[in-house]
Amino acid sequence: MACVLRHVIMTVTAVYIGGGGEPSKQKLNCVKVNGSKSFTAAKMGVLRQDHAMPMPCTGGVDEDVLEEHLRQNIPRRKQMVDPYRHGEMVEEGVGYRQTVVIRSYEVGADKTATIESLLNLLQETALNHVWMSGLLSDGFGATHGMMRNNLIWVVSRMQVQVDHFPIWGEVMEIDTWVGASGKNGMRRDWLLRSQVTGIVFIRATSTWVMMNKETRRLSKMPDEVRDEIAPWFIEKYAIEEESPEKIEKLDNKARYVHSNLKPKRSDLDMNQHVNNVKYLRWMLETIPDEFLEKHQLSEMVLEYRKECGSSDVVQSLCEPQFNENIGVNGHSVSSQFLQGNGLLGAINQRPLSYTHLLQTKGESKNEEIVRARTTWREKKHSAKPFPS
Repeated sequence: MACVLRHVIMTVTAVYIGGGGEPSKQKLNCVKVNGSKSFTAAKMGVLRQDHAMPMPCTGGVDEDVLEEHLRQNIPRRKQMVDPYRHGEMVEEGVGYRQTVVIRSYEVGADKTATIESLLNLLQETALNHVWMSGLLSDGFGATHGMMRNNLIWVVSRMQVQVDHFPIWGEVMEIDTWVGASGKNGMRRDWLLRSQVTGIVFIRATSTWVMMNKETRRLSKMPDEVRDEIAPWFIEKYAIEEESPEKIEKLDNKARYVHSNLKPKRSDLDMNQHVNNVKYLRWMLETIPDEFLEKHQLSEMVLEYRKECGSSDVVQSLCEPQFNENIGVNGHSVSSQFLQGNGLLGAINQRPLSYTHLLQTKGESKNEEIVRARTTWREKKHSAKPFPS
């Protein structure tokens, strides 16, 4: 006889182990469902909310699955406030805002947050937005409809503009929301601002498409997924849309090249491919240290072409671009050279942008992973986010 799925609705109250405590907060030391072996669930702090978890009608409940659901406590209904993540729904209930504090391990030697830490914060708030929406399934940001169709999200383009870098201990607010991007894509935007002044430090926008988890091929958006996410779309842009400037593909003649880069297990995300923050680190490490010591990132654009797996060998290429570039015999030369300053003037002209390429090294051919462009400003000229 065919097995009929049923839903078990469980209401879980926050668990606190120890003396004192409010009467409404009860100890939960074990759970037994359908006669399955009990397990300890103590020391778990979770929000009070309803969970609808599909379970087979025979064979009882998978103990590991049940424990994972209890520990994660993924909402099955929309939540307006999450005190544990300091998050709340905004924009009439479809946008998300989270308050974060810049921690010591998120800053570099200059006590400002690293760009990698900031990208991780953007990713975390995006996932928390989906978490609060009630749409999150067991996947890495995937909705219930996506899980049924074996689909995952992959980012195809990202642009970040940085006016100021937060410092250690600074309290920031991050707003994020989503919108449509063509017929089969989704746009996600962010604003990161100072909680004290309201000044916007960072603006970011990204485009996401769907990939089949098994075939690793891009997929059209199923109607049921579109029906899930379309009510959350907002016509609002963190960065005004413009015709994107084409990023040229570099070749092996690039000035700076790092080869034989290999992903570590810690570089993989839950979708089993290298996290995009690792891509950025590979690119930035190709820029000379003497430049990085005196300059600060002001903008970056990344165009993702192919995912990178754990067995891939990666090459990072980097080419500096100078102000007012003029091509001479196929080479980029500063206009200072042509204005009478000679070769020395051209050499002394510092690049303010770099073109990047990450590619996998294959026996027969190389395959692009990411093309990117980073733009920089001198640190001493960086404006402070507070009036003097």
